[in-house]
Amino acid sequence: MKTYFYKLHKWGAVWNYAALLAMYFVPVAISVYLNAWPTLGALAKILPPLLILYWPTGVIETVTYIPMLGAGGTYLSFVTGNISNLKLPCGLNAMENAKVKANTEEGEVIATLSIAVSSIVTTVVIAVGVLAFSPVLPKITAEGSLFKPAFEQVLPALFGALGAGYFFKHWKLGIAPVLSGIIVLLFSPTMGVGILMFITIVVSIVGTLIIYKNLWLPEFKKMKEAKKK
Repeated sequence: MKTYFYKLHKWGAVWNYAALLAMYFVPVAISVYLNAWPTLGALAKILPPLLILYWPTGVIETVTYIPMLGAGGTYLSFVTGNISNLKLPCGLNAMENAKVKANTEEGEVIATLSIAVSSIVTTVVIAVGVLAFSPVLPKITAEGSLFKPAFEQVLPALFGALGAGYFFKHWKLGIAPVLSGIIVLLFSPTMGVGILMFITIVVSIVGTLIIYKNLWLPEFKKMKEAKKK
């Protein structure tokens, strides 16, 4: 596993830096081709608000995702993107179905493989969808279309379906994070997903510790009894 993690961190860093350079290359290439460069004054106006918003979000997302997806899953997710909507649910579901825990050797492998497969499938599905639906998509998503309300609820439906299994299994553990998310969004509706996720995870951990200390779940009672034996 030491050799595995050494290679994982080595190639994970290489591909993340390569992806970063590729993203920077696009605006630079456009500026070179059109000979149109942003002025220092415009950058000084635009960059500070963006840095204040996205730098903390980037740090929080990194700290949040690594414990849940492991090193391999995190590297791969940051290269392929769409983490909170797709890669994170896919990795967590795969580990749950395989009955392994995050940040174990088994969990590391399962999370990495599931996210890799998810990335390939996503690319194929998007390619097929673009080719197949591009002629009709503008019509069914246009204002006044019968299907437009359905397209506006895709993400809520996805997260609802994924979250329902967790909430019904241990509904007491879901009360604190759900309520905290609702309260935060009431006061700050435009808060970034990464920061909101970090807040709900912290609340979830604290709430779970309180439930564990007070033995409000039968599973926790069994765990405590097993420790005593």
